[in-house]
Amino acid sequence: MSRGLVAIGEPVPRVDGRAKVTGSARYAAEIAAEALVHGVAVNATIARGRILALHDEEARAVHGVLDVLWHGHRSDAPHLAHYFDAGEDFSTVPAKPLVSDQVHYAGQPVALVLADTWEAARHAAGLVRIDYDVQAHATDLPHHHDEGRAPKELDEDTAPPKPRGDADAAFAVAPVKIDAEFHQAVEHHNPMELHASTVLFEAGGALTVHDKNQGAHSTRKRLAKVFGFPESRITLLNTFVGGAFGSGLRPQYNVLLAIVGALHLRRNVRVVLSRQQMFTFGHRPEIWQRMRLGADRDGKLTALIHEAVGETSRVEDFTEMVTRWSGTLYRCDNLRGDYRLLPLDLPTPLDMRAPGAASGLFPLEVAMDELAHALGMDPLALRLANYAERAPSGDKPYSSKKLRECYALGAERFGWSRRNPQPRSTRVGDEWVGWGMASGQWIAEQHEAQARVVWHADGQVDVETAASDIGTGTSTVLAQIAASALGVPIEDVHVHIADTRLPQAPTEGGSSHVASVGSAVDGACDKLRKKAAKLGSRVEKLEAHFHVQPDEDEQGRYERAVHSAVFCEVRVDEAMGTVRVTRVVSAAACGRIINELTARSQVLGGIVWGIGQALHEETLIDHALGRFMTVDLANYHVPVNADIHELEVLFVPEDDRVVSRLGAKGVGEIGGLGVAAAISNAIWHATGRRVRSLPMTPDKVMAPHA
Repeated sequence: MSRGLVAIGEPVPRVDGRAKVTGSARYAAEIAAEALVHGVAVNATIARGRILALHDEEARAVHGVLDVLWHGHRSDAPHLAHYFDAGEDFSTVPAKPLVSDQVHYAGQPVALVLADTWEAARHAAGLVRIDYDVQAHATDLPHHHDEGRAPKELDEDTAPPKPRGDADAAFAVAPVKIDAEFHQAVEHHNPMELHASTVLFEAGGALTVHDKNQGAHSTRKRLAKVFGFPESRITLLNTFVGGAFGSGLRPQYNVLLAIVGALHLRRNVRVVLSRQQMFTFGHRPEIWQRMRLGADRDGKLTALIHEAVGETSRVEDFTEMVTRWSGTLYRCDNLRGDYRLLPLDLPTPLDMRAPGAASGLFPLEVAMDELAHALGMDPLALRLANYAERAPSGDKPYSSKKLRECYALGAERFGWSRRNPQPRSTRVGDEWVGWGMASGQWIAEQHEAQARVVWHADGQVDVETAASDIGTGTSTVLAQIAASALGVPIEDVHVHIADTRLPQAPTEGGSSHVASVGSAVDGACDKLRKKAAKLGSRVEKLEAHFHVQPDEDEQGRYERAVHSAVFCEVRVDEAMGTVRVTRVVSAAACGRIINELTARSQVLGGIVWGIGQALHEETLIDHALGRFMTVDLANYHVPVNADIHELEVLFVPEDDRVVSRLGAKGVGEIGGLGVAAAISNAIWHATGRRVRSLPMTPDKVMAPHA
């Protein structure tokens, strides 16, 4: 191949890699601005109540402090009137700060200190004292899950699966049955980059907002609504994003406060959250679940009942697709799902990588393992015995499904056939060795997207779209698509993204960005090729615009999903209760792989995430005070290098032209799914102990046999 020519599927290194490792990439907290004002938020220390008084005299006396804003002392300038007068609005943003004396949760931002330097603002924020009317609070889900209520609204995605048959009657007479309760603790996103915003106040009152988020256009739309602006008044950029995992799907309070400060002072303002403040907003909700499986003696599922109660806040219902997965993964004629919410005095939860599935698949896949043992069947054989060739809910054909091939490939590479089915059958030194497996499934979607591609006479190509790159490699994949489609070196393709002045793109989330934006770029390049063939060299440059508008009727005829099979080995030291995940093989079918290198990295990161969910990540709550306790990376544990051993990713060839014109689906979520369940199943195989509560910490691993 010629210099720089690439094909779809090749492992192309990241085009922005050099900028990131050399520091030339500028994130939201690093944007240069003249006469920059720094803002630091003051957070409530109570879980529920009212602000009676705020004492800011000491804070205002700090050299460099310009103002302290709170609901009782704010600007009456016309440009802030809508923001304050509209009151609290939880439909657009998780929390609207400074507009009320109400405290809905500990950590709620209740004041903003503005100063010439960050050091002065931070010091002054620590001097603000607040008097509260403290009210009784509740933050304990496990002891009150039976008080959950139905969500106020559920859409097709988050609603429980449509009932089939009579699940309760079928379960009652099933010859083999499993009935178990499960629990998952609160998890926080914790991307490396802190949430930050730099707001530039332009002539005439226009705002240029640099913000960490997952969708420039969607964020601007929400901000315009909150502040009562026309969208044209805001230019929003999220050029580089150091991880988000769902925490950037809605504007966080840093950007709201930065805009309030900029409008109040008519100056440039930056607000950066501390690591501790990263624990004061959305998170994966704590959830209690009960799973009941019934089967005949041959392993055929005859009943499936999945109940879940998830935590939400007092001010907003947060819903996710928790029980839906039990209706889509296996054949079962009798099924019932139930999903309820328990309002607590905590921040509104937020979508977190594989929302709903990371929680909902765990009890299903652990219960399947328990059922296999009760039947005397191999866990993989049980799954194959209940394999769904068509979608169990709705009886639709799959647009593509290679889960069977994932099972076969993963099992062969892992050596699953050598597994001794008896628990506590293998010991090496002081450690018991166990093998476990689980299935993974995620949705495959395409959203409306636009792209413009310009092919210049000198061969250079500009790709323009407001797509986001939250660390997934969007810029690289779009460059690769264009280079491959036009037959030009990838070095000659320049990708421009993450700016509301560019063609509209959806929020990056749900593993749909390549299928959506990538298809728009491919479509524009297809137009360019046809123009070039017709016009030859008679023009200096060619330009094409392409608008992806998914055919909902056509796509709706199919069940669209990605699948995986996860196999893992653990070693358990019973005396210490420690678990080492020594080997993981993940075989995934994710449509056509555009970039093998970035796709593999996504799945590897997902596996690490799954190990964290299984063994490490838990935001502990002090129920007496009603607030999160583990609010830094010293106490909130995530996997580190010593926790990660041999990981292998296998891609099953798949090409899905229903989901996208590229044949691509998505890889962002699937890597983490099934991992926690496979580890739990492996711990049981190693020790004979069933651990149904995440994370599976040493105290749980050492608990008496269940």
